[in-house]
Parts: sequence; C-alpha cells; structure tokens
Amino acid sequence: MPYPQEIIDLGEKVKNWGRWGEDDERGTVNFVTDQVVKEAMKCVKTGKRFSLAFPLQHQGGLQLGSMPGRINPLRTMVQLNTPVMGDPSQFCTSDDVVTMGLQAATHWDGLCHASWNGKIYGGRDAETITYDGASVCGIEKIETLTSRGVLLDIASLHGVEELPGGHAISYEDCENAEKEQGVEVRSGDILLLRTGMMAKARSGDILSYGSGSPVEGAPMPGFPGVGLGAVEFFHEREIAAVATDTITFEVMPWDPSVPGAILPIHCINLVMMGLTQGQNWDLEELAKDCNQDDQWDFLLEASPQPFVGGIGSPVNPVAIK
Repeated sequence: MPYPQEIIDLGEKVKNWGRWGEDDERGTVNFVTDQVVKEAMKCVKTGKRFSLAFPLQHQGGLQLGSMPGRINPLRTMVQLNTPVMGDPSQFCTSDDVVTMGLQAATHWDGLCHASWNGKIYGGRDAETITYDGASVCGIEKIETLTSRGVLLDIASLHGVEELPGGHAISYEDCENAEKEQGVEVRSGDILLLRTGMMAKARSGDILSYGSGSPVEGAPMPGFPGVGLGAVEFFHEREIAAVATDTITFEVMPWDPSVPGAILPIHCINLVMMGLTQGQNWDLEELAKDCNQDDQWDFLLEASPQPFVGGIGSPVNPVAIK
C-alpha cells in the first residue's frame, strides 16, 4: 500500500536531488562549508568535552534481537600476551577482533540505508545495493562531519524527563525549543533532539529503552521521535545532519497525523532530502551541562568510520564547549 499523498507531497517538497550536482553522494552534508566550521569554532569557550556515544558492548548492548543481523558487539581475543618473535622477554602483543552490526549502538544511517519506490538518494536504483554493500552513497562518502552542533531539549520544553511513546516532534516543538533556549539553528548545523529516552539505557533498563512504552489505541509499543512537521524544519534551516536519543529515530508506531505510514521519515530524510540521520545518541550529560551554563551550541566532531560501501557506521560523537 503506497504512502498517503501527504507524505508523497512532503517528500517532493524537500527533495534535494541534483542540488549539488548529478553525481552528489553526500546530500545535506554539503551544507558544512569551511566558513560554517570556522564559525563553529567560536562555540568553544571552556574546552569541556562530552562523548555522546553509548558504550560498545555485548552484555548490556542496545540491541534486543528485533532486527535480523543487528547484533551487539561480539569482541574476541585473538592474541594474548603473545611473543612476536618467540621470546617472551621481548615485545609481546595482545589483539582482538569484533563482529557487530554497524548500527548496533550510537551510529549514523548512510543515505543508502533506505529505499523508496526502488530508489535511493539522487534517484539511483536501489539495486546498486548488493550483498557486497552500497556501490553509491556508502557511508564512506560522507568523509568528515564536523560542524556546529545544536541541542534542542524537547523533553524539557514539555516539562518532562522523557517524552511519552507516540510523541511526534513537530515544527513547533523545534521552533519553541529554540526560543526557550535562546539558540538558533543555522545552515550546516548538526541538530540533536533530546527525548530523554536514553536515561533508561544509561540506568541499565535496556528492555524498556528498546521496546518502547504502550500508546493508547495503538497496536504496538511506541517511541517518541521525529514527526512529519519537524522534517520541514530540517529542510527550511538547511541542517547538515540530525540525531536523536532513541532507537527508532522517528516517532513510532507512526505519526498520529498519518495512520498506517511505516517509517516514512526515513524515506523522506534519507532518500528525498539526502539528510544523514543518527540514532542512540547519549545526550544526557550534555543536556545537563547546557542547562547549567545556558549554552546550547558547541563544536561537534561526529565523522563516521569510512566503511567502504557501508550502510551505516558507529560513531563516537564529541561535543566541545
């Protein structure tokens, strides 16, 4: 069943195909210019640093097995204090290997992560993605992603520690958070949206974090997240990328305004707009500090690992204030 016309129309409205040339594979990351990065440097006032990554671990990892293959990191030792030349009195080494889903914890989705009507970003055929990976729009095409970051605390805007399941973050939510916090989202920014859900995972309640909460009248548990209105905000402000502190990114089970539409925002953002999006970001400590000093912007280094043909990538984002 096709998406409702409202979603199709929104996709066309924010469509960026060809905006940066027919060969473009980076999408809105192109908004990060040298001048944008120079301006972002001005946000650094104290040198305080915050990692926004959830630990990469098997026990206590974020994945509950709901998506095939998206497994928590499996780390194994392959050398343990092994003499390189056979002499234990000289250099010995320990090494390990890891198997994991590239989107198992804090990560970016590549533009090739979603397809819609057989197409990925730029109108390329979805068949360009094979079991060898993505031949176009792989995560490595982003190269670097360092810019001004802005945190909008949507949970605090609504006076709660955590937004309820099914709360669709709207255009008005983003705009009101800007006004409340005294910050403006600008072209080339990396936008971070706090729902408060990550506090559950930080406390060790991975089950609640990963399975959501009941939503009245809905057939499945819900998550707060990005709604359709916020997509227009992203497009209007020309953000480079956006990340949330949830496992679904967008509101679930669906935006209440379009019942029955499954994960439409992934399609609009990644396929039509070319907007890189991230999930499972830990925004708790950063939000506390921003509340204390009332500074909601910072230099953000969040470059993905350059997995050639990768559909996504783990990331250890570092906010510097």
